[in-house]
Amino acid sequence: MKALAAIVLASLVASPLLAQGWIEPPADRQVRFGVVKVRTAVSVRVTGRIAQVEVEEWFKNAGPGLGEGDYLYPLPGEAVFSNFSLFQGDQELRGETMDAGQARAIYEEIVRRKRDPALIELAGHGLIRARVFPINPGETRKITLRYTQILGRAGDALQFRYAAGGRYSWGATPGEGVQQPGPLPQRAPLTFTLVADSGRAYRDPFSPTHNVRVSRDDGQLTVRPAGDLEGDFTLFLPLARSLVGITIATHRPAGEDGYFMLTLSPGEASGTTLPRDITVVLDVSGSMSGSKLTEAKSALRQLMGSLGSEDRFRLLAFNNSVTAYHQRWARPTRRAVGEARGWIDRLQADGGTNIAGALAEAFRLSSPEGRLPIVVFLTDGLPSVGERNPERIAQQAEHDRGRARIFAFGVGHDVNTYLLDRLSAAGRGTTQYVQPGEDVEQALSLLVRKIQHPVLADLAIGDAPVELGEIYPTTLPDLFAGEELVVFGRYRVRDQDRAGTVTVTGRRNGRTERFATRATFPEHALGNAFIPRLWASRKIGVLSREIRLNGPNAELEREIRETALRYGLLSEYTSYLVQEPMQVAGQRVGGVRDAAARTRMSQVPAAQAPAKATGAVAVAAAEESRIRREAKVFADLEEADEVLLARGHMPQSRHVAGRLFIEQDGVWTDLRHADSLRTVTIEPYSQAYFQLLRLAPELKPYLSEFEQVLVAGAQASIRIADGGVQRMASDGLARLVREFRGR
Repeated sequence: MKALAAIVLASLVASPLLAQGWIEPPADRQVRFGVVKVRTAVSVRVTGRIAQVEVEEWFKNAGPGLGEGDYLYPLPGEAVFSNFSLFQGDQELRGETMDAGQARAIYEEIVRRKRDPALIELAGHGLIRARVFPINPGETRKITLRYTQILGRAGDALQFRYAAGGRYSWGATPGEGVQQPGPLPQRAPLTFTLVADSGRAYRDPFSPTHNVRVSRDDGQLTVRPAGDLEGDFTLFLPLARSLVGITIATHRPAGEDGYFMLTLSPGEASGTTLPRDITVVLDVSGSMSGSKLTEAKSALRQLMGSLGSEDRFRLLAFNNSVTAYHQRWARPTRRAVGEARGWIDRLQADGGTNIAGALAEAFRLSSPEGRLPIVVFLTDGLPSVGERNPERIAQQAEHDRGRARIFAFGVGHDVNTYLLDRLSAAGRGTTQYVQPGEDVEQALSLLVRKIQHPVLADLAIGDAPVELGEIYPTTLPDLFAGEELVVFGRYRVRDQDRAGTVTVTGRRNGRTERFATRATFPEHALGNAFIPRLWASRKIGVLSREIRLNGPNAELEREIRETALRYGLLSEYTSYLVQEPMQVAGQRVGGVRDAAARTRMSQVPAAQAPAKATGAVAVAAAEESRIRREAKVFADLEEADEVLLARGHMPQSRHVAGRLFIEQDGVWTDLRHADSLRTVTIEPYSQAYFQLLRLAPELKPYLSEFEQVLVAGAQASIRIADGGVQRMASDGLARLVREFRGR
């Protein structure tokens, strides 16, 4: 299933085939061009706001003749470059830089000649071009590019971007007499390292696009990708200037509200954390016997070692009844910790599951203002002793919990997801589900480290220069040292950029504290394109949990389906089936008008959210919802999709840039298209094709992914397919773009 999931997930997102630079053969070359890229190494050194970038690329001539041509390196449109230099081995090359307008003609000529749309994504980017010295057959040569880049500010952070492209070499395709029409299916490994000289000036960097590994050594800060670096890489370097740093990134397409990502970075603990009152509630019923209880005991011992001198603790174990290490709060003295560990060692698994009694005892003692009460609750079963109704148990717990934060763990499939999710939702915490065979100790240990040093409680977003809305998480959790808190939302701005102060408030040691940063919310900004999908994932996760907690709701299910479709995400409430006929959102979705036999697409509700709150399906649904609610990076979206795929939700479609496409008679058709829309067909790679791209750059993601495609607009659809018009008058094209945009 892992391999299958990877294949399907790869089809959900358009990934560019180009990785950094490549060598382009002369346009009149008649024999196979054999120069391919074999490796890339990127090194970045950050000093102040300046990033010095070095790109080393190795090319091998695998063909029969001399390899000569131009080295081309795309320049991202938003970056500011200077001090450009280029070498082939030790010999400096005479390169030239071109702005986006100059480079467009070169990109278009390559696309037209090769009849391959992969380079279309680069239209609008600048370009470095240099003639390389001939490479002999079988020889490998290195090309080195160096430039400097000014890092932009994003609130209290610096932002670095790098376009890594795909993983495959752009080079020759086997076959004598055939020019290179596309990339070889050959890996071109890429290594990436960023080093900040003044490492102490930054808190730990984070990336919303890739998982990263961070290390510090002798005052330097080093960042490397945790896995393969593909696509657009964004990295934030939070400045270590106050107790909490605020990072703000924005994205706003034309014609709709903007999106924002707000990140709070508290850094490491430094004597500023809140004292905690921790209550651990452990299920020791008969079903916990064996490795589950052994692993849970080990995690509890780690927790005892993490307690600070100002913390207090309670340990509860429950089966038929509830037993406690201490009836009152205990201080973590050496003697008390030793006795508590002995108490943990003596725990044995037997009897039933008295969840109601355990929760009542957990909430019996209150905590004063200035202390953060945390309840860690772990169970592997259903209530079988005392009150057994999950609704009544949840209601009583919500009444009793006071200010307590609740972090729940459900072990295995015989747990009530409704009850656990409701507890954590009310208590500003989370519920994590540990699958059969997974390590209970590891799951608990991660939480122990996360909650070790609370910095701020009762967080809220205060002032902002624009109207903010649809913020996820809807209730902000507490902020803990060493882990950034990421918030996604929408913003509304009229006809001009708005700049001003954004504030966040929180309580620490009984006082309300205020943190602020300057931020700009632009009227139009296409950078940070990762934000909308992560925001949509959070929204779907929140709505899914609401349905599970409050029952089926047709309006919420429709909103989940529409959000999943709009942002190219999978959802447990949406499946896509090819059938005849079909309705989508009240409109007939058509395909090619002149096709004799047309396959149709129907969007229908998938299996409803499980009516039962227990069992493997319910646990998988709850875990997928949690992953989406807490998504910080694209890898989280893939993890959530894998959970759905494992449950049999197999998409029969392709998602590209927030739209769903199905193949109809060789043309990939946008599911939003309706037969009532005027449809204009344009010949691929024709004059009209490239003129259209200049007028409507928003089409680039779809035309770079598909050679033949139909994209739906507001009042007209655009079809790129053989047999279309090759030339259009300027006023006709302008009218088509206006109708496509609906304005």
